[in-house]
Amino acid sequence: MRRREVWAWAMYDFANSGYTTVVITAVFNAYFVSEIAGNAPWATFAWTLALALSNLLVMASAPILGAYADAHAAKKTLLALTTAGCVLFTAALALTGRGDVALACVLVAASSYFFGSGESLIAAFLPEIAREETLGRISGWGWSLGYIGGLVSLGASLAYVSAAQARSVPATEFVPGTMLITAAIFTAASLPTFVFLRERAVVLNALGTTIAGTAFSRLAHTLRHAHRYADLRRFLICLVFYQAGVQAVVALAAIYAQQAMGFSTRDTLLLVLVVNVTAALGAFFFGHVQDRLGHVRTIVVTLIGWLITVIVAWAAKDAPLFWLAANLAGLCLGSSQSAGRALVGYLSPPARTAEFFGLWSLAVKLSSILGPVTYGAVTWVSGGDHRTAILVTGVYFIAGLAIIAGVDAARGRRAAISN
Repeated sequence: MRRREVWAWAMYDFANSGYTTVVITAVFNAYFVSEIAGNAPWATFAWTLALALSNLLVMASAPILGAYADAHAAKKTLLALTTAGCVLFTAALALTGRGDVALACVLVAASSYFFGSGESLIAAFLPEIAREETLGRISGWGWSLGYIGGLVSLGASLAYVSAAQARSVPATEFVPGTMLITAAIFTAASLPTFVFLRERAVVLNALGTTIAGTAFSRLAHTLRHAHRYADLRRFLICLVFYQAGVQAVVALAAIYAQQAMGFSTRDTLLLVLVVNVTAALGAFFFGHVQDRLGHVRTIVVTLIGWLITVIVAWAAKDAPLFWLAANLAGLCLGSSQSAGRALVGYLSPPARTAEFFGLWSLAVKLSSILGPVTYGAVTWVSGGDHRTAILVTGVYFIAGLAIIAGVDAARGRRAAISN
């Protein structure tokens, strides 16, 4: 195990988690609905559509970017470009205010696109720095450190928000500041990744072959021989469904807390702060469990946990029960996402990690459209009934359990190393 590189790799999880925690989960999403869109009936749906647009773009480009990165040893270069894009567009969100719906949607879609593209590129380094028997553990370390990074960004934002509210400053003045804080922490915390993480891929571009041609030909080869990776293919389908439920919770947790439970901005920040702690514990604990219990069994346990979480959240009428549901969600969130990434690494051919993690990103982003848009559509049709929307989300976890029953990880690993 390359300890310094493992740390540098995990630091990217630390760095980019502030974006999802502050922008997507805790602050800007609720601010968009309440302030920018003025609590319009379509506000939650508009938010989910902006994220859906970015996810469609990631779906279209991630497999090609992955194939290109493998063929041209460019994972690190592309990661630097996507990081810069996410940071710049996150900072630009500070320019939005009341009525700037179109501008906010464009900036959210752009920042989310670069975040998602970088997410698959950094994941592609995992099989290079971890042994087969430690994939779950190291993925768990990274995701756990990621939640700590989310805590740092959220804690800094909470301190800033609390100080502003103590002076009776309105949200339209202090929320933009949290976007700048998030962008700055992302930039600083990602530096170890670019200093210490090595690019081990070998340039494979044949003489006379264009850059794009190589990437497309490698992807076409993979798609033609997809039957060789039946277990990976089935797991990616499973991932689409169960991650749809996960992504709905991530994207809409703050909105649910404020709209269904009556939480204030400060209450919501505290809630997400605590949930990040339980998510870090879940990722760390289940990362170790996964290497012993097995990849598939670990994911099954987390999906059962998600079903319990959804039912408790739907039933919660007061704050204590909702806090219980939120912390159950944290445990399941860290473990299910970490376990899924490790299993994809386990089932991916060693020479095509970026390409296959591009397919992983495609599946995750499809789920990021499916889950939040379903939730947003249910709230729209039901006249703002967030409880019904969260209950409908549970169907995705049931579907994930049904599909993963057919995944044989050992058989899938044999297929990966023999092709």
